[in-house]
Amino acid sequence: MNIGILSKRKTMFTGKMKQFFVNNKGFNVKVYTLDNLSINDTLLSNDFFVLKSKNIFFIYAGQYLKANKIPVIPDPETSFKQKNRVHSHLLMKRAGLSPPHIYLSTVETLKKELNNNDFPLILKPIMGSGSKGVKLINSFKDFSDNNNKRILYLEKYIEGEHYNVYFIDDEICTLIKPPLSHEHVDMEKISTPLDVKDFIEKWRKYLEGNALFGHIDIVREESTNQLYAVDVGSFPEFSQWQLDNISPVEAICNLILKKFRDFHNI
Repeated sequence: MNIGILSKRKTMFTGKMKQFFVNNKGFNVKVYTLDNLSINDTLLSNDFFVLKSKNIFFIYAGQYLKANKIPVIPDPETSFKQKNRVHSHLLMKRAGLSPPHIYLSTVETLKKELNNNDFPLILKPIMGSGSKGVKLINSFKDFSDNNNKRILYLEKYIEGEHYNVYFIDDEICTLIKPPLSHEHVDMEKISTPLDVKDFIEKWRKYLEGNALFGHIDIVREESTNQLYAVDVGSFPEFSQWQLDNISPVEAICNLILKKFRDFHNI
């Protein structure tokens, strides 16, 4: 079998997946990065693709492949909606995950409509996930006056305990993380609370088979104990996975293979 992997890099989780497919399954694997990816018919020689990165060029490649009836896992449309903050917010809301209140407008308009009680806010890139480009906005002074016509995406900052929650099929690994931090910082593993498990179940059920694995960043509000979903990801690095009974690489590769076989009824 020929497998393509769409990824920003050939190392880390991507390299481990390639090693598993080649050494354990005997498959041929080619990793497509920005250095060697051209979206054309040469991609169609592969049996299926793994969409490791949500870079928009890779998502375009995934959509091209899907249009040509080549399976792409995770689904490129679902992955795009998790990368785009506006789509992501709507997905979480429709799934019943209680995302924070958002503000979507220009700086000029926001300065007219916000008051001091609305702060603090979190400024996030409209296209992105994780902590890259994320900034805490405590007052009007923190807004840049550059490009006042640019549309900004902001969320109400939730004071409370922050969780990084990984899931692989039915397995869930919950960690306490520093606020506004990325996936690779040191985190403390805890037993997954029942309401967090309910969050994951709602998310997976809503996506109807398009969430074999992934992560959700959750905040438990200090004053109300309510959970808020602040970020979702279709394919994290799982660098902080701390359940000894499961290997993330092996488990995810096997889930991907099962999804491919279900696609072809084999």
